[in-house]
Amino acid sequence: VQLQASGGGLVQAGGSLRLSCAVSGRTDTIYTIEWFRQAPGRQRELVASLFTDESTYYKDAVKGRFTLSRGNAKNTVYLQMNNLKPEDTAVYRCAATVGGSVYWGQGTLVTVSS
Repeated sequence: VQLQASGGGLVQAGGSLRLSCAVSGRTDTIYTIEWFRQAPGRQRELVASLFTDESTYYKDAVKGRFTLSRGNAKNTVYLQMNNLKPEDTAVYRCAATVGGSVYWGQGTLVTVSS
């Protein structure tokens, strides 16, 4: 299983970005996709999860601003981030849980200027 994350960039506070996580390899397998982020000097934290039953979890700090969705091909998951705040600045990484194993994509940097 390989994951490719993309979509990061520099945006002003209040702006929007859409991150993508494309999964290849075992695309016939249903999996949970999660987005994590790590800001400089801080621990990695879970931002959002999309489970196999299509239910979702969002960290309180991003509820109402971030939305997960699957692409038409089902092997791409999007994280729509609206009303971005400077505290959202971090390296974002996606991870897929497949059969008990966790696979990671590379990070994509999101920078929100005030």
